[in-house]
Amino acid sequence: MPHDAKPDLSRLPRLSRAAMARLVAHDIPDGSVVNLGIGMPTLVSDQLPADREIVLHSENGILGMGAVIRAGATDPDLINASKEPIGLLPGASISDHALSFTMMRGGHIDITVLGGFQVSASGDLANWSTGEPDAIPAVGGAMDLVVGAARLFVMMEHVTRDGQPKLVERCSYPLTGLGVVDRIYTDLAVIDVRPGGGLLVTGLAEGVPFAAVQALSAAPLALADDCRVLRALA
Repeated sequence: MPHDAKPDLSRLPRLSRAAMARLVAHDIPDGSVVNLGIGMPTLVSDQLPADREIVLHSENGILGMGAVIRAGATDPDLINASKEPIGLLPGASISDHALSFTMMRGGHIDITVLGGFQVSASGDLANWSTGEPDAIPAVGGAMDLVVGAARLFVMMEHVTRDGQPKLVERCSYPLTGLGVVDRIYTDLAVIDVRPGGGLLVTGLAEGVPFAAVQALSAAPLALADDCRVLRALA
């Protein structure tokens, strides 16, 4: 495929959002304290391995958050950052926003999982506004999280609804943080941000060629020698 050719995205075997969430969940080490951001990242709570102790944090003041309750009775006072009903695990605690943000800013979060509008080749993240006149800014605690967490994973579709790349040389949207992203999960690939900059594809959705992922990106990608095949796990 020529470098400038745009593959037909509808013909590519993309990963579902649930499959992406399961990949993220399985990459979280045992014993981690993890913040799940608004939107797609909340799906990770449904996919955590049963044999690992992973403590979920939500910026609205929950430590020890359980999975999203998809059916049945719920407590309207127990919601995640996306305002979805959740349960609490044994030993969970509730705090006010001041203490919750102290956890986020104080280096107490091992991994934060956030959505993204754009990620640059140097690991810059833009995820709170497109900068358009009619856009509704939604920064929330994202800026606190990206500088306070030890590692940052980003979950996002590989391109926008109109087919524009979300992996770019430089972000054109207002930034959330500079050089903060460690790993990116899309519906086509898993990409690591290398120390010092540069994007390394470490996983490809089954049936998706590297050339197609590069053609749908606006930043140069490298292919890892041990690149894994990402099967549709869900």
